[in-house]
Amino acid sequence: MPNAWFETVAVAQRRAKRRLPGSVYGALLAGSERGTTYQDNMAAFAEVGFAPHVADLSAEREQATTVLGQPVSLPVIISPTGVQAVHPDGEVAVARAAAARGTAMGLSSFASKPVGEVVAANPHTFFQMYWMGGKDSMLAQMQRAREAGAKGLIVTLDWSFSHGRDWGSPWIPERLDLKAMARFAPEGITHPRWLLAFARSRRLPDLTTPNVTAVGDEAPTFFGAYGEWMQTPPPTWDDVRWMREEWGGPFLVKGIIRLDDAQRAVDVGADAISVSNHGGNNLDGTPATIRALPAIAEAVGDQVEVLLDGGVRRGSDVVKALALGARAVMIGRAYLWGLAAGGQAGVENVLDILRNGIDSALLGLGRSSVHELTPDDVVLPQGFTRVLGGPSSTGTHRG
Repeated sequence: MPNAWFETVAVAQRRAKRRLPGSVYGALLAGSERGTTYQDNMAAFAEVGFAPHVADLSAEREQATTVLGQPVSLPVIISPTGVQAVHPDGEVAVARAAAARGTAMGLSSFASKPVGEVVAANPHTFFQMYWMGGKDSMLAQMQRAREAGAKGLIVTLDWSFSHGRDWGSPWIPERLDLKAMARFAPEGITHPRWLLAFARSRRLPDLTTPNVTAVGDEAPTFFGAYGEWMQTPPPTWDDVRWMREEWGGPFLVKGIIRLDDAQRAVDVGADAISVSNHGGNNLDGTPATIRALPAIAEAVGDQVEVLLDGGVRRGSDVVKALALGARAVMIGRAYLWGLAAGGQAGVENVLDILRNGIDSALLGLGRSSVHELTPDDVVLPQGFTRVLGGPSSTGTHRG
């Protein structure tokens, strides 16, 4: 039997591609239009260099921090992603892996597992919501998450509903009924390990979203919930303030890429923001998040916790983000590749890869803690940074 361990996230992605049916893998890959933003999220990290030391290095390095008041053993938390049909245990497996590695779990309102099951697997769980439906239904979602024990609320604001992809969008059924199963059968047969995992669990991939309703109500399908989201008029900042007040606890606004929006999030009472372009799934042509991070962190980093998501694949990426002002990063596709490749153990493997990469970078930079990182630890090429919603910038170089 081949070794289940993998040494990089790239290896996990290759294994996931081999294991998953093409439409399932394509749904994880996602992106929009040309994929410009999706590619830039990763390419931009490669443009950032390090300024290492060679002596007086620290023999011990500390990675622990807090996010929204929750202690985490490394500055990496799980970003909320919808309907994780890549593995029978889905979000519960991810929650267990995050708990085993001492970090927090972000759970999507479009998840396939109830928030109560996920919180039971990882008490350090944040619940994610969109502005969708009426206020009564949103209050019911918040109440469900609160009663389950969710420690914070993540509100995702960045989405423009762009559906076209130059490489084609995968076919995803509304329900796994007989017609859908017949159409999907060839893909399932050619990927027997994925199919066998669900057969052993005695359940089909779940395409319902139990967390967008009150407890006891029938869960809509993913596309039913998605359709309601699309038809809901987008929120105002007053609406975001209302959500923050109704939740009453730790509150993170996800999707910030501009300085003026970052300040508005502060003004409505957010405790944290995530510099995010929805992993390249939003408006294509939006800059990579690591390019926008420095200006946003400088502008509001003393008022709120600043996180980053988008393109993180290595521990060195995490260190670059922290050096440029992030408190922690959120990962999405990286852990989904791990989940597809090896279930809970695969997600733990991904978190171990990131932890080891962070430690290696800290050693090379002569830092004893992630809290000691500064912009002087990285080198930015001319024109790297992007300042949106504020004074323009041609970029900076730090050596």
